[in-house]
Amino acid sequence: MRVAALVAIALLGACSTVQREAPANSFVMAPPAAPTPAGPPQRLPGYLQEGELDILQVLAPAPVEGSVRYEADRKVFLATRAFEGSPRWRMADEDAKLGSADLLKHFACALDAQLDPASVPATLRLLQRSVRDAGVAMNTAKNHYKRLRPYRIDTGPLCRPVEDLGETYDYPSGHAMAGWTWALTLADVAPDRIAPLLARGRAIGESRVVCGMHNPSAVDASRTAATAVVLALQAKSEWQADAEAARKELAQVRGKAPRPDPQACAVESALIAQPIG
Repeated sequence: MRVAALVAIALLGACSTVQREAPANSFVMAPPAAPTPAGPPQRLPGYLQEGELDILQVLAPAPVEGSVRYEADRKVFLATRAFEGSPRWRMADEDAKLGSADLLKHFACALDAQLDPASVPATLRLLQRSVRDAGVAMNTAKNHYKRLRPYRIDTGPLCRPVEDLGETYDYPSGHAMAGWTWALTLADVAPDRIAPLLARGRAIGESRVVCGMHNPSAVDASRTAATAVVLALQAKSEWQADAEAARKELAQVRGKAPRPDPQACAVESALIAQPIG
């Protein structure tokens, strides 16, 4: 599938891997659902109604050429090209993978459990539907601000190929928005792991800066937008019911799941703590 439509096809199901960011009119953050006898996979809907959350009232305007924020973004992009080939660079490359199995792998150390998609359907349903709403907000902002990605302003090595990104925009970052939405949602249903979950969600966003795919301002905007979306979702009775189902599911499954390798988690923690700019 050509990703000419940015991390945004939203939440189709349970098991496939999406590795690239999609254009600004679809959200790729979601794994496709298993096919049904009746036809192709069905996309899960979000929880919010169209127009229910005006994300443009929440976000600050994107940086414009000549402003302090614009120049700060450029400096960080150029400076972070030095990460090329480093362990943090390789982590950023892995963080670009956003299928269900990848999601659970990214957050394994934070949850202190190695989970597989088949074992946590209720949790994935909650995460996928939540990211669907985050994708709508992301697309609205991208299409409004049309902020250029950093590699279209300056040059330098990138940790991911850009051929399929087309003329997609920077502000806010879809991957960062997905990572923060997932982190906030998981923190709600696994509150004993709030700190490591939020740290891991932050790192997924920072990986987009390390990769050279997004500017720091776009990642910051993603966290703001994702927080607004999740707060809106938490007021929904349907979201609350799905969250309770996920909470019960994780309480049962995490206790039986194998724990991630302590040494690998120590390495991950060190990379997450590493300043990127």
